Parts: sequence; C-alpha cells; structure tokens
Amino acid sequence: MPAFDTALAILDWLGLVVFAVSGALVASRKEMDIVGFVLLGTATGIGGGTLRDLILDAPVFWTVEPGYLVACVVVSCLVFFTAHVPQSRYRVLLWFDAAGLAVFAVAGAEKALLLGADPSVAIMLGVATATFGGILRDVIGAEPSIALRREIYVTAALLASGGFVALTLVGVPREIAMGLSIAAGFSLRGAALAFGWTMPRYKARAGRSPDEIER
Repeated sequence: MPAFDTALAILDWLGLVVFAVSGALVASRKEMDIVGFVLLGTATGIGGGTLRDLILDAPVFWTVEPGYLVACVVVSCLVFFTAHVPQSRYRVLLWFDAAGLAVFAVAGAEKALLLGADPSVAIMLGVATATFGGILRDVIGAEPSIALRREIYVTAALLASGGFVALTLVGVPREIAMGLSIAAGFSLRGAALAFGWTMPRYKARAGRSPDEIER
C-alpha cells in the first residue's frame, strides 16, 4: 500500500524532527552554544535508532541515509536562532512527540523482526528506538531521566512495539498491525498528556526506609 508507506515515512520524519527539537530545547534551557544544540538535537533524533542498529549488527541507518543526520543538524541550528518559538508551543510539541514515539517504537520492532530477532528482543528494541534518544538527551543535558519519571512514556512505547509484534505473530497484515499499534501507543501517551496519568509509585512500608530495605 504505497499511500500507507508514504504516510508512515512522513510520520517517521516528523518524529525525527520533533525529537531533535526537544533535544535542542534542552540545550536552550542550559544556554549552550550552537555546538551543544547540535549535539543534543542529533543525539535525541537518531540515538534510539543507532542503538537498535548496533545491537542488531546492522548498518546504522543514518550512515545509509545521511539525510536523517543532516535533518537533525539543520533543525538544531534553526532552534538555536528561534528557541523562543517552540518553547511557547511546547504543549503542541508534546503531542507530535507522542506520535513520533509510537511510530519509532513500531518501526524499530519491525526492523528487528525483519533481521531475524526473537520477538521479545524485537519488542525491547522497539522501545529502545523510541526512547533511548530521550534518555541520551536527559543524561547529556543533566535533566531528570525520562526513564525514571512516573509519566507514561516508556510504557506507551512498550504498548506500541509489543502490540505490533503480537499482531504480527498471529498473522495480522502488516499495515493493519502497524496502524493499530501506532494508534494504541499514541492514544496511551495522549491520554497521559490530556489527563495527567502517571504510573503507580512503589511505597515502602511504614517504619522502613529505602536504605533498610536494601540491606
């Protein structure tokens, strides 16, 4: 279905751009120079796919299609000069980010399956594709890691990649499996944004500190 593949490619590029913008915005909050903007924007945009390809021992996608790398650099430089604009539209960016998260998770899982990865590995690599760039962004920018926050983010990526792998294993056609899985991941992340949903937090029993539990 050429139309479906075209729509998926558009969402893939949109996700890359939004991820790069989110990385560059962290650089703006840290008042970095333009090199810092490019570093954070690029790490966020291509970090997850790079990790996936390295684990799969496959050609890293942006070395095969340098346009991805160029896009991250260009977007990061643009944000350096216009950071006040996306910052004032940050809520809108979060919704585009939700779409990119779901698309990256499904695309990462599909690539892993195509290269012969075990289904459980494909699910985890789908999650890594969608979230590792954000983790890199937070580490480099000295921000609280997205992986350790209670907001529903990694869970949405897990739903998207896990749903796609499960539907594929039971023989659902690719386009339907991808469409349903992207919609599921986006819906969960979107609901979390709209209603402030978070994951439940572990609470130690009264009278015992975390240090005592570790001992």
